[in-house]
Amino acid sequence: MTTAALDLEGLASWLEQNLPGFKGPLTAEKFNRGQSNPTFRLSAPSGAYVLRRKPPGVLLKSAHAVDREFRVQKALAATDVPVARMHVLCEDDDVIGSAFYIMDLVEGRNFDDPRIQDVDTATRSAIYDEMNRVLAAIHSVDLEAGGLADYGPAGNYYRRQLDRWTKQYRASETGTIPEMDELIGWLDQNIPDDDGRRTLVHGDYRIDNMLFAKDSPECVAVLDWELSTLGHPFADLAALVMQWCCPPGTEGRGLAGVDRKTLGIPDDQAFVEAYCKRMGISGIPDFGFYLAFCFFRMGAILQGVKKRALDGNASNPEQGLRLGKAVPGFAKGGLEAIQHG
Repeated sequence: MTTAALDLEGLASWLEQNLPGFKGPLTAEKFNRGQSNPTFRLSAPSGAYVLRRKPPGVLLKSAHAVDREFRVQKALAATDVPVARMHVLCEDDDVIGSAFYIMDLVEGRNFDDPRIQDVDTATRSAIYDEMNRVLAAIHSVDLEAGGLADYGPAGNYYRRQLDRWTKQYRASETGTIPEMDELIGWLDQNIPDDDGRRTLVHGDYRIDNMLFAKDSPECVAVLDWELSTLGHPFADLAALVMQWCCPPGTEGRGLAGVDRKTLGIPDDQAFVEAYCKRMGISGIPDFGFYLAFCFFRMGAILQGVKKRALDGNASNPEQGLRLGKAVPGFAKGGLEAIQHG
């Protein structure tokens, strides 16, 4: 973590008035994770908390919606989806310069490499099964009971998402990438018919956005709900498989070329089959479309990170520029997914 740049005195004063039981003074450290919405650990005599805020500067419309993150995690408190306890949302930019929310600090293990190299094979297999279980739990949330029936618009999710991310990509474009243009064109012409599936979707579900118990494979919190909405569940599943196509390590966070059987990690087919069993469905036709869509969306996200870095608004500018270099590779990955179906 790095030292925070926050008005701690002003923040402490606001929290004393709005967070029951809070007592200052405050110290803060910025987590290195959380490229999009800067995230801080707060320490005070009354306890430890996490603050997650919108980044400063001019932002794309609908991006960095911390109010939505707060709402969905608060709604999930009574479900089988593990999330941190939400405390308070502040939408007054005058307090620290942008909207933010405060949640519990959840202690747990975070793995930024899906090979999970520091556990034994049995634990690694159990962690992957837990990832599968939690994903199915997200897609099984009762939207009406949780007050989330209006959390996303109706209609074809992929049409809506493709239009949204194409606009975001064009707004962040810093040069022409022919493969990205080709991928956008193919997706536009091949969106599947709406099959009626409409669930909560996380939007960025992967192992480094999860916290696990220190002494068991149990997931204790799913993090980073910025991209969550109501939509089609196969997008979350395909996003995981897409991530595993990337190179291994903390940068690519993938499993390409990894001997999964030796490590106790299920192959793509086995993971998808386990998910389908939990969801009570027989299989997923045309999985290539969902995979290609996820490659496109990640490319668009990283292009936005690059643009913020160039504009001086990124949480970690150096990392933002480095991640931006990967956009052409994600576009090519999407085109390959189309070919292999």
